[in-house]
Formats: sequence, structure tokens, C-alpha cells
Amino acid sequence: MTAKHLVWDWNGTLLDDLHLVVSSTNEAFATVGGRAVEADEHRRAFRRPVAEFYAEMLGRAVDAEEFGRLDRIFHDAYRVGLTDISLAADAMAAIRTWPGTQSLLSMWFHSELIPAVEGHGLSGVFTRIDGLRTEVGGDLKAGHLANHLAELGVDGTDVVLIGDSLDDAAAAEANGGRAVLYTGGFTDPVRLRASGLPVADTLVDAVKKAISL
Repeated sequence: MTAKHLVWDWNGTLLDDLHLVVSSTNEAFATVGGRAVEADEHRRAFRRPVAEFYAEMLGRAVDAEEFGRLDRIFHDAYRVGLTDISLAADAMAAIRTWPGTQSLLSMWFHSELIPAVEGHGLSGVFTRIDGLRTEVGGDLKAGHLANHLAELGVDGTDVVLIGDSLDDAAAAEANGGRAVLYTGGFTDPVRLRASGLPVADTLVDAVKKAISL
């Protein structure tokens, strides 16, 4: 049965912000003597919880207190660069391609997400927009998706999620939905294809795959 509702991921999917995420990560790492991470390495290794990714890149354990500090430094750097970031090239065309209802679920802070989405001309497009309502991010998406769908009154089995990470796929599966993974974001395409899930190189193609599921 065709999914009725599409949930979009924001960072790395609709928003083309990989290079800003990498540079902001490196600013955080520099404060604790960590080495710089290249974009390709970031795409091969990035995962949630983000504290585990940080620990691997820094080569040592990262406790909750230190992660909170690094997370704040990351987000401060990210905010500074965000004004220069644009949507993915075919984001608007992809949004127009989907025939059903659409919503947006991001792991970026809710109070900053709303004006960012509106600033990119997407007011009124989504039936609901949800971001993080906590002070520290980095955890798994499944619980956030469950809350998002509950607020929408949408059953997970009627949902397909388009995102750029394996965590997006795990979140969809945990809620009874399906996912199409986009190669233009934070995750190496080889990792995405190894999952055996539908993978697309453009957002328009991702929507077409989502329609055909």
C-alpha cells in the first residue's frame, strides 16, 4: 500500500549543510586538542548517538558533561555559518512531487528550526514541523518520530521518511514506517546502499521511490 504521509529530515537532506556540520565539528574538536575530520571521513563514520561518533574521532571516551560542552561549541559555530547555507538543489521540486501530506522532523533546535524553515520559503508546506525541545542534542531519532506522528495523528504504517542517515531508517522502522535514504547528506553512499534499503542520489528521485514503495 502506498504511504499517505511523507516525513522529511532537515539537516543533510532538505538543507545542504554537510560542510558546515564538518567545519563546526572541527571547531568543537579543536577546543579539546582533537584533529580535524575531513568531509568524506565524517560521512563514513557519523552516527547517533553523536557522543559515540565524537569518541571514535577523538580516540577516547566522551562523558555526558564533555559532550554537552562540545555540543554547545558545535552549535555556536553552526549558527554563525547557517546564514550562508541553502536548500539542496532540487528540494523545492521534490517537495512539489509528493502527492500526499508532508511534515518535517529535525534534530535541530525547534525554536531555531521554525524561522530557518520559513526563511527558505517553506511556510505552509508542512502539516507539522518539529525540532528538538532540549538543550543538548545528539540522541536517536526514533522517539522523536514517535512523538511527531502522535501529534499528527498519523499511523506509522502510513508513513515514509526521507533522510540521509541510517538512524533515519531505524526511526522509521521502529515506528512501523519505511524510509528512502538520500546520498547527498551526512552518510557515505556505500554505507547507505549496504543497508539494503531504497537509496536515491537526488531528492526528486527519493520522492519517486517513496511513491512507489
